[in-house]
Amino acid sequence: MTVNFIGAGPGAADLLTLRGRNIIATCPVCLYAGSLVPEEILAHCPKEATIINTASMDLDAIIAECSKAHAAGQDVARLHSGDLSVWSAMGEQMRRLRDLGIPVSVTPGVPSFAAAAAALGTELTLPGLAQSVVLTRTPGRASSMPEGESLTNFAATGATLAIHLSIGNLDAVISDLSPAYGKDCPVAVVYRASWPDERIIRATLGTLKDAMDNGISRTALILVGPALAGEGFTESCLYSTDYDRRYRPQSADSPWSSWSHNDD
Repeated sequence: MTVNFIGAGPGAADLLTLRGRNIIATCPVCLYAGSLVPEEILAHCPKEATIINTASMDLDAIIAECSKAHAAGQDVARLHSGDLSVWSAMGEQMRRLRDLGIPVSVTPGVPSFAAAAAALGTELTLPGLAQSVVLTRTPGRASSMPEGESLTNFAATGATLAIHLSIGNLDAVISDLSPAYGKDCPVAVVYRASWPDERIIRATLGTLKDAMDNGISRTALILVGPALAGEGFTESCLYSTDYDRRYRPQSADSPWSSWSHNDD
């Protein structure tokens, strides 16, 4: 018996990995975060599966359901939105389950920042503008921020920032980022990326407050950085005609020439 943690993706029911779908289809018990996981994904559960919405449950109750399934020899599909590696509360559940000797597995999912970037039709790392993406958040009731992990510190790098769980702290976000990025720095707010009611607001740090819709109070990702403009960047060397690389050696003297020949 295994508790299978599965990243259910950012919202669209078809943004679920094949592996995730196949595991769900074999588990007689499914626990899902009902506030964020679309119900369409539950259609992959076996016909007689026990399906439990954990939105109103605390950690003790969730672990109790897993323990109950373990005692009955039943595998569990534990569905969380997005990808499990960030802000999923998987870590605390796995710690409890391992202490109880209950096996676990992890299947990754499409993260919300990737869905937001797709909705914007943009690459977040553009040569000469940004080569790093920082996934971060602002302090909230559920979690504080470690010392040093501040927006001002991250902004000093010039990287593209994907700021989660922070739409309610918009004034602080703008205030903290403006000194490093400048008021003209492009910003995008993507509400419910990949859901049918997805909305996109494009602005700058200087105009974002006026551009915002007051109805957007949660489930929105803030993306900030020069790369969002999609212009003013250099072309990478990867596809340059004179770039010497393994699959396209430029001369007989290339260190890749013999490798390419031998590979043929």
